[in-house]
Amino acid sequence: MVDRHADTGVEAAETAAGAPRLLLVEDDRRMAGLLQRLLTGEGYDVTVVHDGQAGLHQGLSARFDLLVLDRMLPAVEGVDLVRRLRSRGVVAPILLLTARGEPEDRVTGLDAGAEDYLVKPFDLDELLARLRALLRRHTDTADVLDLGGGHLDLASRRVVLDSAGAVDLSARECELLQVVAGSPRRVFGREELRALVFAETDSDNAVDTYVYYLRRKLGRDVIRTVRGLGYQMGAV
Repeated sequence: MVDRHADTGVEAAETAAGAPRLLLVEDDRRMAGLLQRLLTGEGYDVTVVHDGQAGLHQGLSARFDLLVLDRMLPAVEGVDLVRRLRSRGVVAPILLLTARGEPEDRVTGLDAGAEDYLVKPFDLDELLARLRALLRRHTDTADVLDLGGGHLDLASRRVVLDSAGAVDLSARECELLQVVAGSPRRVFGREELRALVFAETDSDNAVDTYVYYLRRKLGRDVIRTVRGLGYQMGAV
């Protein structure tokens, strides 16, 4: 059950591009419909799906500012969904909703990569406040990605190196580097990177070509080749 006592807006967290995009994955269709109406009324652009597999597809194929996931989902359960999204480079903040309030359940969700955890039944004002806080924190940091020896400014598509000044990237170079640097310990297969960054192209060589471009601009070590597996973030 969801209670509501006062109207609150998305306020300054709303992005320059328009309403913050929110993915809601909730198998209880009545709850999902209620939350969609209320969140839409609060200024969010809400996409709703009802199982973990659909949530994974949406989370990987579109960009969202926030994700709200039910803990117990069909097809792919909530914690596993969080892990899969994080392993594929999704960095948007995630709030888990659950009927299970035991500390070990919260710890499991947070360790999987969720930023926050809310136990049902919850007060809608608390949900909205937590979403605003997550959105503000993410907005403050989302435009800059640490690269170890420098950082990637996503807004300007510029890598600022600690030792060698700034290097401008093309939109596609920036997107590829963002995906790989977003999960620096993960090895990305070529087909996976192609699906994430080059889905609209028929070129079999797009990934290798843009890895070459990045190495030419940032040094050969920026993206490592893991023989037989793919690519992994290296050093700038």
